[in-house]
Amino acid sequence: MSWSQRLAELGIELPAVAAPVAAYVPAVRSGAHVYTSGQLPFVGGELAVTGKVGAEVSPEEAKRHARTCVLNALAAVDALAGLDAVTRVVKLVGFVASAEGFTGQPAVINGASELLAEIFGEAGAHARSAVGVAELPLGAPVEIELIVEVE
Repeated sequence: MSWSQRLAELGIELPAVAAPVAAYVPAVRSGAHVYTSGQLPFVGGELAVTGKVGAEVSPEEAKRHARTCVLNALAAVDALAGLDAVTRVVKLVGFVASAEGFTGQPAVINGASELLAEIFGEAGAHARSAVGVAELPLGAPVEIELIVEVE
């Protein structure tokens, strides 16, 4: 089964590639790897939510937005190399705009990691960083970068 078929089986449709908000491209291929730029929780061209996790945004809500971010990253991969060319997910880096004292970044970024496992199975197992930051672009609560290997 192809990854595109797996998405359909899960009832997931990739969004349109999010337009860059500055001077960069959504994804770059170098050899057998595709590196995505940081992806925010854009839905229909609009930032779905703003605020810091642990204050204006609950950890559960942020986890759902991490899932949106990784779908945006997969859309960038698909537009550049084709989703079905992915042989494995290599690394995910997640940034969480964190209220003072919030230390649940790994649980928030699990939203992205768990979705990759649902889609790619063993090929979705990846190295990962979950980083708490003071602010993210446009006031987003979460941002995801993805590195995948392609054929």
